[in-house]
Amino acid sequence: MKIINTIAIIFSLLLGSAFANEVNVYSARHYDSDIQLYDKFTAKTGIKVNVVSGKSGAIEKRIIEEGGGTADLYITADAGRCGAFKAKGMLQGGLASDAIKSAVPKNFRTSSWVGIAKRARIVYFAPERVSGAELAGLTYESLADPKWKGRLVIRKSNNIYNQSLVASLIKNNGKKATEAWSEGVVSNMARTPKGNDRAQIMAVAAGEADIAVANTYYLALMLSGKKGAEQQEAAKKVKPFFPNQDDRGTHMNISCAGLVKGAPNKSNAINLVEFLLSKEAQEHIVNNTFEYPMIAGVSPHELVVNMGLDFKQDLTTKVVNYGKNQAAAVAAMTGAGWN
Repeated sequence: MKIINTIAIIFSLLLGSAFANEVNVYSARHYDSDIQLYDKFTAKTGIKVNVVSGKSGAIEKRIIEEGGGTADLYITADAGRCGAFKAKGMLQGGLASDAIKSAVPKNFRTSSWVGIAKRARIVYFAPERVSGAELAGLTYESLADPKWKGRLVIRKSNNIYNQSLVASLIKNNGKKATEAWSEGVVSNMARTPKGNDRAQIMAVAAGEADIAVANTYYLALMLSGKKGAEQQEAAKKVKPFFPNQDDRGTHMNISCAGLVKGAPNKSNAINLVEFLLSKEAQEHIVNNTFEYPMIAGVSPHELVVNMGLDFKQDLTTKVVNYGKNQAAAVAAMTGAGWN
């Protein structure tokens, strides 16, 4: 028995050392460029990055079923997802290293998850059908104005980007005001919500609506030609507008990395996040995904810069509120008949 126990202990130690120099990333981001980044990290540190990819719901389900002890980092789009996953008890603290805290503003991080890139959710308009006077002082709140009746397209209420936008409105304006706003938005819709963000932009280009709500990187992606000539031409027919420039600023969201509860390679996970926030990694991210950099000193892709770089960002609404107000946001939208 003593010999068997000794063998088991030796095997356990050898097994531990074999896997000590790795990190397990469960990612809902669908960019090949992320894999290239992980390869760069491995080349620099010798730490192997094991990646499990899939849609956010499937990834979260797998982490929960595994019960911790396997995944180290959960990487996904939208602070609302990271916040909700933290509320389920699946993320742990300890991610706020000095390097991370110095790189990322407080409103874009918690001790359990941190932004690795920024996104802006803005309004797109048809310049031949929307006047400068109509756009003057445009806010997210004014999208409920009756002047936009039959002129607006936006995604479904189950879309996380919309849920986080509405959650931010709840934080700034309260539940009742946001419920009324949701009713106004529904009455202004040019069609029943359908499609992704690019579909909203294409609807404006095709004359089905005059304004659309979508994230900035989608327009840049379309303009790049990576989605084909049809979408590239459609993107050229619309113009971007950054709402709320006279008050809190344009709604900002993030791609986030969360430290999973029971992470077996916690220190390696922190090292990877610190690398993702380095200048080298940030330049790689913005030039491949068309997101905004999280850190100072890095310029977005030229196509994003051309959309307008000096806009006022909402840096006062902490993105942690997107998860906290998610249920109320969904209730406001569905209660208004937002499909």
